[in-house]
Amino acid sequence: MNILFVGDIFGSAGRRIVREHMGHVRESNNVELTIVNAENAAGGFGVTASIAEEIFDWGADVLTTGNHVWDKKELSDYFKTAQSDSHDRARRVLRPANYAPNLPGWGVYEGVTESGVPYAVIDLQGRVFMPGNDDPFRTADALLAQIKAKVIVVDIHAEATSEKVAMGWYLDGRVTAVFGTHTHIPTADERILPRGTAYQTDVGMSGPYDSVIGVEREMVLHKFLTGMPGKFEAAKGNPKMCATLVECDPTTGRAFRIQRFMLGE
Repeated sequence: MNILFVGDIFGSAGRRIVREHMGHVRESNNVELTIVNAENAAGGFGVTASIAEEIFDWGADVLTTGNHVWDKKELSDYFKTAQSDSHDRARRVLRPANYAPNLPGWGVYEGVTESGVPYAVIDLQGRVFMPGNDDPFRTADALLAQIKAKVIVVDIHAEATSEKVAMGWYLDGRVTAVFGTHTHIPTADERILPRGTAYQTDVGMSGPYDSVIGVEREMVLHKFLTGMPGKFEAAKGNPKMCATLVECDPTTGRAFRIQRFMLGE
């Protein structure tokens, strides 16, 4: 079974490059499950219901997010419309599971592929250098105790490399894949851990690489050079789609192959 994870979509340039490439990558690799981190898809800050629907139209099965999930207020209303029905797209947009339990939305989705393979996707957010939230490690434990599927994919949206690496080792043998997101820089450490979990510290950004992690260079340089605040805008130049492909045994959930991509125009 092949699983495709597409790294953080950033702005309109990111949406365009993912729209151009995701379909043929899915088709040429016989992908059964496609997961996309979409938290920066709307102008680099948040995601709207209409953009989420658009990404689903391209073939995504589940969308994950992170610390920018609330940047577009209308997403809360979209979450509130979601039902438990697996065909409900709003139910397949996740916010981190270790947020306060009374917040809108869900942090885990359990579904079945078209070929009948049960799967689960868990969205977690780190705590090091990030806004306060519950412990992602214990949250993972609690969720895994309830999930029956063997194929389980975790998005750990975190700032610190050490925290993401630690999560990979902590979940090795218990999930199919642990993908790091948030820092927007693809890492070259993709590997299969000893107990069969695929791991990569950061899948990377699907967006404009002639930028500072997606933002127009001049705006970020101005802030670094002056210390003055300013409005950030999503860049457009040199868009790339960063994604990672994992092949696993659907009966055990163990991964045995991992490959990263960076595809441009």
